[in-house]
Amino acid sequence: MRILELKNVSIRYMTGDFKQIGLKEFLMRKATRNYQVKAFWADRDITFSIDKGDMLGIIGTNGAGKSTLLKAISGIMEPSKGCVIRRGTIAALLELGSGFDGELTVRENTYLRGAMLGYTRKFMDETYESIIQFAELEEFQDRPFKQLSSGMKSRLAFSIASLVKPDILILDEVLSVGDGSFKKKSEAKMREIIGGGATTIMVSHSLDQVREMCNKILWLHKGYQVEFGDDVNGICDRYQELLDGTRHIEVK
Repeated sequence: MRILELKNVSIRYMTGDFKQIGLKEFLMRKATRNYQVKAFWADRDITFSIDKGDMLGIIGTNGAGKSTLLKAISGIMEPSKGCVIRRGTIAALLELGSGFDGELTVRENTYLRGAMLGYTRKFMDETYESIIQFAELEEFQDRPFKQLSSGMKSRLAFSIASLVKPDILILDEVLSVGDGSFKKKSEAKMREIIGGGATTIMVSHSLDQVREMCNKILWLHKGYQVEFGDDVNGICDRYQELLDGTRHIEVK
């Protein structure tokens, strides 16, 4: 069953004078045609589909368009061209610090984030202890969130998101944050989610992680789709050649 389809998805950012000047000045320049606007395409003609239960790894160097594509898949952004077809509920863990208030405590932020994800107060009351235990933050529940390390913040965010049991779970570099023991625990949790039938999309710079966990892979380079398919090891090998400087890619 196709649970996600992307058809010729392209995403454009607009930059230019209107970013640096006020609205009044922009309108005056526009009236006299004395302004410049530039278009930057973060992603170009991305086309692929995945089925229920797939785990897709998205790889590519910095600036490849990976995080922008995840925002389009999750519905945060609308493609400039093409379309995204989603079937089922989506939980996206893209920016680990988003949805949290640095002045609130860990306990308060857990309930806040849960409410943002649509959890009921009853559900949060029932699962709060397990969230904190999984995140290994029992001793920090009444600390201000801003005092946590980035690793602690990521553990809490992942712990909350992993409870939603979505049809599609989207993760952007989440499993690469934290110490070795938490990485193993989060990977085990991911396998549990996948075993329950969820489709997972993961951006990761760890090729070992992608090789071990994913059955589908998408390789992006400077906004373009290089390869997509189930030859995970082969595509990872070719991408590694690019990183090693023994392979070159021509972009349009």
